[in-house]
Amino acid sequence: MSTRLEVTKTYKLFIGGKFPRTESGRSLKIESADGDVRAHLCHASRKDLRDAVEAAKKAQPGWAGATPYLRGQVLYRMAEMMEGKREEFAEAILATSRSRGRPKRSATTRSGTLSEVDAAIDRLVCFGGWADKYAQVLGGNNPVAGPHYNFTVPEPTGLVGVVAPDEPPLLGLISLIAPPLCAGNAIVAIGSDRHPLPAAILGEVCATSDVPAGVVNVLTGQRNELLEPLAHHREVNAISAANLPQKAKTTLELGAAENVKRVRVDTVRDEQWLDETVCHSPWRIEPFVEMKTIWHPSAM
Repeated sequence: MSTRLEVTKTYKLFIGGKFPRTESGRSLKIESADGDVRAHLCHASRKDLRDAVEAAKKAQPGWAGATPYLRGQVLYRMAEMMEGKREEFAEAILATSRSRGRPKRSATTRSGTLSEVDAAIDRLVCFGGWADKYAQVLGGNNPVAGPHYNFTVPEPTGLVGVVAPDEPPLLGLISLIAPPLCAGNAIVAIGSDRHPLPAAILGEVCATSDVPAGVVNVLTGQRNELLEPLAHHREVNAISAANLPQKAKTTLELGAAENVKRVRVDTVRDEQWLDETVCHSPWRIEPFVEMKTIWHPSAM
């Protein structure tokens, strides 16, 4: 009797609503604790990053032009689809934690990984709710002298590059994606270096949750290969990252200085990722919008 060989899954990149293989042909192995290959992931190249930026640039105007209510509904649908993959996400976090030496903390247990997934789902729901409300918080009717009204209205910056922290790999990624996404920005996200599997699964969530093609693009690979082209790319309008090494932070800042894009690199302690007063604030949206001032004559 022949022995059946299990088909090992290869997670693709998520670019323009599709799942292409990397043009470089490279892959990364995800191994179990005993050394067995659990899965392969595509190792994104600079060309893949450029393709993702092109897809995001094409999709962003339509996403920005959608009603805030619709954008909120799409984020809520993402949360629904993540809920359906709750066990898969938890297992992915746990598997990469065991195989790649994740620091010892509560999330290395199954209950800990489920808590991280639940918090990520709740974060999407939160910013789905802010999609049609944040403008009232960040904008306003300004008092001016004369027969005029003066309004300040936030508008999306455009294309935002997101660089996920290594810890926590899923919650950190969602916490950086959700604020600019709900405001109408398109996203090019680079998954965690040490724990990339949750980012790859997030691409599958986006593909089945009404996110327009190109609005969210997810790359996996080596961060040090992708940071410099991300920072130097002139079609990327802003970058959001957290807990990066100083060398990586400097790479982003120097690259962004050439083309005057916004760079936001947060330092977030482990316990703060779960703090709703910190991570659910509409002020996390503010770095990724531009303020437009409108003058209008008042009725006499």
